Amino acid sequence: MITETGRVVAVSGDRVWVQTIRTSACESCSARNGCGQRALAGVSGGRANQVLVANSLDARVGDEVTVAIEESALVGASLLVYALPLALLVVGAVAGHQLSGGHDAAAMLGAATGMATGFMVARRIGSNPARGYEPRLVKVRQELSGPGS
Repeated sequence: MITETGRVVAVSGDRVWVQTIRTSACESCSARNGCGQRALAGVSGGRANQVLVANSLDARVGDEVTVAIEESALVGASLLVYALPLALLVVGAVAGHQLSGGHDAAAMLGAATGMATGFMVARRIGSNPARGYEPRLVKVRQELSGPGS
């Protein structure tokens, strides 16, 4: 299970917005010079990210929470978002090329159509909550500051 700690910044019905700040262990890693994760962390500049999560643990604004997602769900979502559109792009390009008698413009149109179809299908499948692609709250630490503190 992959976890990340964040802070609840807003409550929206039965969901909460959790803000996480990307922290990187790149400085202590021996592979830091040849790793793509360091490059990605450098691009984001440690900016805050926000994610909408079901509020299954009654978290409130200001609470520190731990958000988790299963590794298999992350792999499945990655394949859905990246591999499906790419595969349909190739299928569309080959189909366009074959059906047009070898015209490049038809192959490009088929590729674009296949990729667009792949993104639409991925969006439709990924928005199904039963798939388990959404992170969930696993721990809440209540905010200690208040009127009596």
